[in-house]
Amino acid sequence: MSPTPTAQLRAGLMALCVAFLAGCTIAKPRTDDPWEGFNRKMYAFNDAADKAVIRPTAMAYRKITSANMRRVIANFFANIRMPITIVNDLLQVEPKAALRNTGRFAINTTIGFVGLFDPASELQLPPQETDFGVTLAKWGVPEGPYLVLPLVGSTSARDVWRLPADHYVDPLGWYADHRDLKFHAEQFPSLMYLVTLRARGIEAEGLLEGVYDPYVFYRDAYRQRRLYDIYDGQPPAEVIEQMQGTGDVDVDQLLEEQHQYEKKNGGVQP
Repeated sequence: MSPTPTAQLRAGLMALCVAFLAGCTIAKPRTDDPWEGFNRKMYAFNDAADKAVIRPTAMAYRKITSANMRRVIANFFANIRMPITIVNDLLQVEPKAALRNTGRFAINTTIGFVGLFDPASELQLPPQETDFGVTLAKWGVPEGPYLVLPLVGSTSARDVWRLPADHYVDPLGWYADHRDLKFHAEQFPSLMYLVTLRARGIEAEGLLEGVYDPYVFYRDAYRQRRLYDIYDGQPPAEVIEQMQGTGDVDVDQLLEEQHQYEKKNGGVQP
């Protein structure tokens, strides 16, 4: 089983979204979500699984490791999964990006001791990740409806295909596919990768406090993050407007939605 986006989403999605929105007054995000009924059930399931198992595991990991140790482990996993980015760079007909990321992978694998350290960044080769979902978008495949899958999290009818496609070029997936160890121990590297990602998201959890509908927050954050992935961090203004919708923000409506949610749920949880 190759790593899924669930932990990664919780690790970075909230921070990326809030950083993008901070200090800005924008139109309300698009609300089209034809599979919302199914998606909310899957979101509730994933949230329960996170609270029962995933988050406690990530908290235990943070307790037994130092910040420096977690950074070294994160470096290792980021480096070992670099072939996913390199292959998709080639599929996107981005030879310069493929060459740059290949150089980064070679430097960190050798000088960086199998990726435990990141000398490539000091040599002006910063990390740049991409995946098969971005490749499909650049080929012109439409996004399709927003989708939440059990133990996978936010995706879309287009992005869901990155799971099987990227698995074929993921060294963690190769390792698991070619071994049959006792107690399924071949899955440990993939699970460890997810734990490290979820552990990184602990500090961002405060961003959800006071959010009147966490499901909508995750949905909008996912769509915005993917938009920036597709356009290399610089989406055209018209694309941003299409995603956000049109018209000014109705502050009174937003406050009313917040009050209704708090009333329904007995107030904002501390």
